[in-house]
Amino acid sequence: MQASPRREVAVGGRRVKTIDIHAHCVIPEAQELLGIPTRDMRFGRGIDEVGAQRLQVMDEQGIDVEALSINPTWYRAERSIAERVVSIQNERLAEYCAANPDRFVAFASVALQFPELAAQQLVHAVKQLGLRGAAVGATVGEDEFANPKFHPFWEQAENLGVLIFVHPQGTPELSRRLGGNGWLVNTIGNPLDTTIALSHMIFEGTLDRFPGLKLCSAHGGGYLPSYAARSDYALRIHPEMDTGVRLQKAPTEYLREMYFDTLIFTSEALRHLAAEVGVNQLMLGTDHPYPWQPASVDHILQAEGFTDQERIAMLGGTAANLLGVS
Repeated sequence: MQASPRREVAVGGRRVKTIDIHAHCVIPEAQELLGIPTRDMRFGRGIDEVGAQRLQVMDEQGIDVEALSINPTWYRAERSIAERVVSIQNERLAEYCAANPDRFVAFASVALQFPELAAQQLVHAVKQLGLRGAAVGATVGEDEFANPKFHPFWEQAENLGVLIFVHPQGTPELSRRLGGNGWLVNTIGNPLDTTIALSHMIFEGTLDRFPGLKLCSAHGGGYLPSYAARSDYALRIHPEMDTGVRLQKAPTEYLREMYFDTLIFTSEALRHLAAEVGVNQLMLGTDHPYPWQPASVDHILQAEGFTDQERIAMLGGTAANLLGVS
């Protein structure tokens, strides 16, 4: 089959480099160490075949660069296994990006169940392997990211000035209520997972402690930006729920310092998200290879109410600055 020609995206007659902040992959060798079958989403073996297929889809969609990330499946692994999994994944990602430097960058994997180890892994991945940040879940076991045990990792991420991509893992504690039709464990559970994680980081003062931390959340930040103002009123209505953490600003102000992908499906949703957090905080996200929104570029190009410069920022300008893509 003849490959489709590469789509080149332009805004106002200007060629734009598009960067997908939300693109999944797996490394089968690492998953096998965890006893996890890799099914069809293979990456890292048969690179010529699998890579060509991925590039073809990118070309069809008009994606110039993907920022690759691996969803955490190793947070419950013992230390030696977690170290090996992370090492394999980061090395393979670095190799693949080096072989395709104009098309791929990557987020490192880290073993967050061991926060100080994760901080060391992040340093190695960024300084030695050339990875651009790290991809994390939304919780680690039963521990929220706001738990002080994770401070060493957030401190290192802040010191390095790199982006941390937050991708949910669902809310298994709600499995009974999320059963039945509609794939609710993902449809509702994933955005809820992100919403809870970000809310804890705001209300427990984590973002005050690490004001330079750069977070990008998948799926437009879950539900939080859509109903953010309620957070500003919560402790005013029920001050007895205040645990003594004194925030430096209103909860909604922290949202304007975070980043979010644009995987939110409708023009009105995109307009509302931009109004809540600022258009310069938004970055193109496709969720590749999952076909949630295959016309992700057109989602941004066709949404009403944005200037050319704002569209350019969402399509790749903001991501280029954060990831060091020229």
